[in-house]
Amino acid sequence: MIDPATLDWNKSGGLIPAVIQDAASGEVRMVGMMDRAALEATLRDGFVTFFSRSKNRLWRKGESSGNLLDLVDLRTDCDRDSLLVLAQPRGPTCHTGAASCFGEGGAPGTGFLASLAAIVDERTAADPAESYTARLVAAGVKRIAQKFGEEGVEVALAAAGGDAAEVTAEAADLLYHLTVLLRETGSSWAEVTDELRRRHASSATAAS
Repeated sequence: MIDPATLDWNKSGGLIPAVIQDAASGEVRMVGMMDRAALEATLRDGFVTFFSRSKNRLWRKGESSGNLLDLVDLRTDCDRDSLLVLAQPRGPTCHTGAASCFGEGGAPGTGFLASLAAIVDERTAADPAESYTARLVAAGVKRIAQKFGEEGVEVALAAAGGDAAEVTAEAADLLYHLTVLLRETGSSWAEVTDELRRRHASSATAAS
Protein backbone atom coordinates (compact mmCIF):
# COMPACT_ATOMS: atom_id res chain seq x y z
CA MET A 1 0.00 0.00 0.00
CA ILE A 2 0.97 3.66 -0.26
CA ASP A 3 2.63 5.73 2.44
CA PRO A 4 0.61 8.99 2.61
CA ALA A 5 3.79 10.88 3.51
CA THR A 6 5.24 10.15 0.06
CA LEU A 7 2.45 11.90 -1.87
CA ASP A 8 2.51 15.49 -3.14
CA TRP A 9 -0.22 17.13 -1.06
CA ASN A 10 0.86 20.69 -1.80
CA LYS A 11 0.13 20.88 -5.52
CA SER A 12 -3.66 21.15 -5.11
CA GLY A 13 -3.97 22.69 -1.69
CA GLY A 14 -3.89 19.51 0.33
CA LEU A 15 -6.31 17.53 -1.86
CA ILE A 16 -5.57 14.92 -4.51
CA PRO A 17 -7.99 13.28 -6.98
CA ALA A 18 -8.80 9.61 -6.47
CA VAL A 19 -10.13 7.54 -9.36
CA ILE A 20 -12.21 4.61 -8.10
CA GLN A 21 -11.99 1.48 -10.24
CA ASP A 22 -13.87 -1.79 -9.76
CA ALA A 23 -11.09 -4.23 -8.90
CA ALA A 24 -12.84 -7.13 -10.63
CA SER A 25 -14.13 -5.60 -13.87
CA GLY A 26 -11.89 -2.56 -14.29
CA GLU A 27 -14.92 -0.27 -14.63
CA VAL A 28 -14.32 3.30 -13.42
CA ARG A 29 -16.96 3.93 -10.77
CA MET A 30 -16.33 7.52 -9.68
CA VAL A 31 -13.78 10.23 -8.96
CA GLY A 32 -13.45 11.90 -5.57
CA MET A 33 -10.99 13.99 -3.61
CA MET A 34 -8.87 12.85 -0.69
CA ASP A 35 -6.89 14.78 1.84
CA ARG A 36 -4.28 13.05 3.94
CA ALA A 37 -6.75 12.23 6.72
CA ALA A 38 -9.14 10.62 4.20
CA LEU A 39 -6.37 8.47 2.77
CA GLU A 40 -5.24 7.45 6.25
CA ALA A 41 -8.84 6.51 7.16
CA THR A 42 -9.14 4.48 3.95
CA LEU A 43 -5.95 2.58 4.72
CA ARG A 44 -6.83 2.09 8.39
CA ASP A 45 -10.46 0.98 8.03
CA GLY A 46 -10.46 -0.64 4.61
CA PHE A 47 -13.34 1.47 3.28
CA VAL A 48 -12.80 4.19 0.67
CA THR A 49 -13.13 7.58 2.34
CA PHE A 50 -13.02 11.02 0.74
CA PHE A 51 -12.85 14.61 1.86
CA SER A 52 -16.20 16.13 0.95
CA ARG A 53 -15.82 19.75 -0.06
CA SER A 54 -19.59 20.32 0.16
CA LYS A 55 -19.82 18.82 3.67
CA ASN A 56 -16.37 20.09 4.66
CA ARG A 57 -15.55 16.82 6.40
CA LEU A 58 -14.39 13.26 5.85
CA TRP A 59 -17.00 11.22 4.01
CA ARG A 60 -16.98 7.44 3.84
CA LYS A 61 -18.58 6.46 0.54
CA GLY A 62 -21.79 4.57 1.30
CA GLU A 63 -22.03 5.73 4.91
CA SER A 64 -25.75 6.43 4.48
CA SER A 65 -26.71 4.19 1.55
CA GLY A 66 -24.71 1.14 2.60
CA ASN A 67 -23.05 1.02 -0.82
CA LEU A 68 -19.55 0.95 0.60
CA LEU A 69 -16.36 0.60 -1.40
CA ASP A 70 -14.10 -2.07 0.10
CA LEU A 71 -10.46 -1.20 -0.49
CA VAL A 72 -8.47 -3.74 -2.53
CA ASP A 73 -5.38 -1.81 -3.57
CA LEU A 74 -3.99 1.69 -4.04
CA ARG A 75 -1.69 3.04 -6.73
CA THR A 76 -0.25 6.46 -7.40
CA ASP A 77 0.68 8.12 -10.66
CA CYS A 78 4.22 9.03 -11.70
CA ASP A 79 3.97 12.52 -10.16
CA ARG A 80 2.53 11.13 -6.91
CA ASP A 81 -0.27 13.70 -6.95
CA SER A 82 -3.25 11.47 -7.85
CA LEU A 83 -4.50 8.02 -6.86
CA LEU A 84 -5.98 4.98 -8.51
CA VAL A 85 -8.11 3.16 -5.94
CA LEU A 86 -9.05 -0.45 -6.69
CA ALA A 87 -12.18 -1.34 -4.76
CA GLN A 88 -14.90 -3.94 -4.43
CA PRO A 89 -18.23 -2.07 -4.62
CA ARG A 90 -21.11 -3.14 -2.40
CA GLY A 91 -23.84 -2.16 -4.82
CA PRO A 92 -24.22 0.84 -7.12
CA THR A 93 -21.77 3.71 -6.69
CA CYS A 94 -23.60 6.69 -8.22
CA HIS A 95 -26.19 8.62 -6.20
CA THR A 96 -28.59 8.09 -9.13
CA GLY A 97 -28.56 4.36 -8.49
CA ALA A 98 -26.34 3.59 -11.46
CA ALA A 99 -23.36 1.31 -10.98
CA SER A 100 -20.99 4.04 -12.16
CA CYS A 101 -21.10 7.82 -12.14
CA PHE A 102 -20.03 7.58 -15.78
CA GLY A 103 -23.21 5.82 -16.92
CA GLU A 104 -24.48 2.30 -17.39
CA GLY A 105 -22.16 1.24 -20.21
CA GLY A 106 -20.42 -1.24 -17.94
CA ALA A 107 -16.80 -2.29 -17.98
CA PRO A 108 -15.16 -2.09 -21.40
CA GLY A 109 -13.79 -5.07 -23.32
CA THR A 110 -13.10 -8.25 -21.40
CA GLY A 111 -13.94 -6.46 -18.14
CA PHE A 112 -17.52 -7.54 -18.84
CA LEU A 113 -16.57 -11.08 -17.80
CA ALA A 114 -16.55 -9.92 -14.17
CA SER A 115 -20.01 -8.43 -14.68
CA LEU A 116 -21.12 -11.69 -16.29
CA ALA A 117 -19.95 -13.59 -13.19
CA ALA A 118 -22.08 -11.30 -11.02
CA ILE A 119 -25.09 -11.87 -13.30
CA VAL A 120 -24.56 -15.64 -13.05
CA ASP A 121 -24.41 -15.36 -9.24
CA GLU A 122 -27.72 -13.50 -9.25
CA ARG A 123 -29.50 -15.84 -11.63
CA THR A 124 -28.57 -19.02 -9.80
CA ALA A 125 -31.12 -17.98 -7.18
CA ALA A 126 -33.90 -17.54 -9.76
CA ASP A 127 -36.75 -19.92 -10.48
CA PRO A 128 -35.32 -22.75 -12.65
CA ALA A 129 -38.51 -22.62 -14.71
CA GLU A 130 -37.59 -19.09 -15.77
CA SER A 131 -33.77 -19.15 -15.80
CA TYR A 132 -31.48 -21.32 -17.93
CA THR A 133 -28.62 -20.50 -15.54
CA ALA A 134 -30.59 -21.76 -12.54
CA ARG A 135 -31.52 -24.96 -14.40
CA LEU A 136 -27.92 -25.52 -15.47
CA VAL A 137 -26.59 -25.08 -11.93
CA ALA A 138 -29.29 -27.38 -10.56
CA ALA A 139 -28.15 -30.07 -13.01
CA GLY A 140 -24.73 -30.17 -11.35
CA VAL A 141 -21.07 -29.76 -12.25
CA LYS A 142 -20.91 -32.79 -14.58
CA ARG A 143 -23.68 -31.38 -16.76
CA ILE A 144 -22.07 -27.95 -16.78
CA ALA A 145 -18.73 -29.50 -17.78
CA GLN A 146 -20.49 -31.45 -20.55
CA LYS A 147 -22.08 -28.26 -21.91
CA PHE A 148 -18.73 -26.48 -21.80
CA GLY A 149 -17.17 -29.32 -23.79
CA GLU A 150 -19.97 -29.20 -26.35
CA GLU A 151 -19.53 -25.45 -26.77
CA GLY A 152 -15.78 -25.92 -27.25
CA VAL A 153 -16.48 -28.28 -30.14
CA GLU A 154 -18.92 -25.74 -31.61
CA VAL A 155 -16.21 -23.06 -31.53
CA ALA A 156 -13.76 -25.38 -33.26
CA LEU A 157 -16.27 -26.28 -35.96
CA ALA A 158 -17.12 -22.64 -36.56
CA ALA A 159 -13.42 -21.78 -36.83
CA ALA A 160 -12.84 -24.64 -39.26
CA GLY A 161 -15.72 -23.34 -41.37
CA GLY A 162 -14.16 -19.90 -41.54
CA ASP A 163 -17.27 -18.04 -40.37
CA ALA A 164 -16.06 -15.20 -38.12
CA ALA A 165 -19.56 -14.23 -36.95
CA GLU A 166 -20.32 -17.82 -35.97
CA VAL A 167 -17.00 -18.08 -34.13
CA THR A 168 -17.93 -14.97 -32.15
CA ALA A 169 -21.36 -16.32 -31.26
CA GLU A 170 -20.08 -19.75 -30.28
CA ALA A 171 -17.19 -18.26 -28.28
CA ALA A 172 -19.71 -16.17 -26.34
CA ASP A 173 -21.62 -19.37 -25.48
CA LEU A 174 -18.33 -21.01 -24.45
CA LEU A 175 -17.33 -18.15 -22.14
CA TYR A 176 -20.78 -18.08 -20.54
CA HIS A 177 -20.61 -21.79 -19.75
CA LEU A 178 -17.02 -21.43 -18.50
CA THR A 179 -18.18 -18.65 -16.18
CA VAL A 180 -20.80 -20.98 -14.69
CA LEU A 181 -18.28 -23.83 -14.47
CA LEU A 182 -15.71 -21.64 -12.67
CA ARG A 183 -18.34 -20.58 -10.15
CA GLU A 184 -19.51 -24.10 -9.44
CA THR A 185 -15.97 -25.44 -9.01
CA GLY A 186 -14.97 -22.67 -6.60
CA SER A 187 -12.83 -20.67 -9.01
CA SER A 188 -13.32 -17.27 -10.67
CA TRP A 189 -12.21 -15.07 -13.53
CA ALA A 190 -10.04 -13.13 -11.06
CA GLU A 191 -8.14 -16.30 -10.14
CA VAL A 192 -7.75 -17.24 -13.80
CA THR A 193 -6.32 -13.83 -14.73
CA ASP A 194 -4.07 -13.88 -11.66
CA GLU A 195 -2.69 -17.22 -12.83
CA LEU A 196 -2.09 -15.81 -16.32
CA ARG A 197 -0.23 -12.84 -14.81
CA ARG A 198 1.86 -15.17 -12.67
CA ARG A 199 2.81 -17.25 -15.71
CA HIS A 200 3.66 -14.15 -17.72
CA ALA A 201 5.85 -12.77 -14.94
CA SER A 202 7.58 -16.14 -14.58
CA SER A 203 8.27 -16.44 -18.31
CA ALA A 204 9.45 -12.83 -18.53
CA THR A 205 11.87 -13.44 -15.66
CA ALA A 206 13.17 -16.61 -17.27
CA ALA A 207 13.65 -14.83 -20.61
CA SER A 208 15.70 -12.07 -19.02
